[in-house]
Amino acid sequence: MAESWVNSAERIVSDLHLDLSGGGSRRAALIRALRAAVQDGRLAPGTRLPPYRSLAADLGIARNTVADAYAELVAEGWLTARQGSGTRVAERAAPPPGVRVPKRSAAAARPVHDLVQGRPDTGSFPRTAWLAAARRALTAAPNEAFGPGDPQGRFELRRALAAYLARARGVRTTPERIVVCSGFAHALRLLFGGPGGGAGGGVLRGPVAVEAYGLGFHRALLDAAKVRTLPLALDEHGARVEELADLPGPVRALLLTPAHQFPTGGPLHPGRRSAAVDWGRTRGGLILEDDYDGEFRYDREPVGAVQGLDPERVVYIGSVSKSLSPAVRLGWMVLPEHLVDAAVAAKGEREAWASVPDQLTLADLIDSGHYDRHVRRMRQRYRRRRDHLVAALAERAPHITVTGIAAGLHAVLRLPPGTEASAVKAAAWRGVGVEGLSDYRHPAAQAGERDGLVVGYATPPEHAYAAAVEALCEVLPPPSGGRGDRGGADDDSSPSGV
Repeated sequence: MAESWVNSAERIVSDLHLDLSGGGSRRAALIRALRAAVQDGRLAPGTRLPPYRSLAADLGIARNTVADAYAELVAEGWLTARQGSGTRVAERAAPPPGVRVPKRSAAAARPVHDLVQGRPDTGSFPRTAWLAAARRALTAAPNEAFGPGDPQGRFELRRALAAYLARARGVRTTPERIVVCSGFAHALRLLFGGPGGGAGGGVLRGPVAVEAYGLGFHRALLDAAKVRTLPLALDEHGARVEELADLPGPVRALLLTPAHQFPTGGPLHPGRRSAAVDWGRTRGGLILEDDYDGEFRYDREPVGAVQGLDPERVVYIGSVSKSLSPAVRLGWMVLPEHLVDAAVAAKGEREAWASVPDQLTLADLIDSGHYDRHVRRMRQRYRRRRDHLVAALAERAPHITVTGIAAGLHAVLRLPPGTEASAVKAAAWRGVGVEGLSDYRHPAAQAGERDGLVVGYATPPEHAYAAAVEALCEVLPPPSGGRGDRGGADDDSSPSGV
């Protein structure tokens, strides 16, 4: 089809003429036509474009061709795509004459389908319960609560956390052993120093043994504090803690995600939990327990924290980033008794990180039971999302398996060997935001044969999740690693190579 007409439903203008004539593929022709319509003003800033399925039907071309064209123009900055708002013409200020406008990189463009891990469903934040808790907490707060804050954190929150963590996670503590912080990254800065570590400097020294796969951001924080990290290999039972004795130099701390290893997804085997604690006792080392996703297990009751085995050898660290929102900058460290004063001194003489009103609000939310109810509600929602993903893969891509236990806010999809890079590239091209498993590998760890995608199934809003999973299935590599069928795509010019 050489040309077609597209109805603009949200503008007073009538129809827009798209000329798809000219050489090249239909995807390239559509990109040229849409770019020209924006340049000459026929598509004004803010105009909402039709869904790619509708446009594909109008033009008589494959919907993947339209999706590719939209993704390319989003990457270049001509269009914007937001969940729940569709694809629109970008708000573009006219540059001065003679000024060259660079293209936006694909990495800078927000994906159409955001499946990047690490974020909860932000639309599920318990606004009503939080507001009610804030009102109760602020009404009951003494006047001194609005003065310079205690660097250890408000006692009301530490008391609530001590009771909650004992009940929900098997943590053995008292309010006096808890230091409030603004999240796991802040805890690392306080414990090891480095930029943003507080007024008193670091509490611990390295080297630190870490899991071979983990958040590069955390490794970067330790690097900034000049703390050496040494990787421990992973298998289906979690970190191979028996290899601690083979690591070079005196390892002083061990950083683990035992409830749900991030990102590979397995729990730490009970025998290795005990072995890690025994290592701490015999070598004088400390275990840093990142209780990642500890509250979100779907196939059984969550396993208790390692801290319960020996509170004097484990620093337990948690936050509300996944259970509530990363915008609520509240976390906690449950410390061995001999480290409490040093950690408080590292924060400085007054609270400079965690908002006191937010601390009081969270304390009330926990004491009132609304926090528990919210976590249970989100546990059910995320379980349904994970089940949806697993069922879709079983139907559409049965050769792709989900590794790890049924827990957390993300899943790792095991890919055929050698296909990870092309799958990530294909996903970006189609506007699907996912990350490759290799992005999380420690630079000194052996590569092995772990090809995979890290899929955050909590991020999309409820109404957009099914479409996000559908788009993900369309970019997964076939069993052979070749191109395979892509739902009728008729364009061989995609750079994905899959």
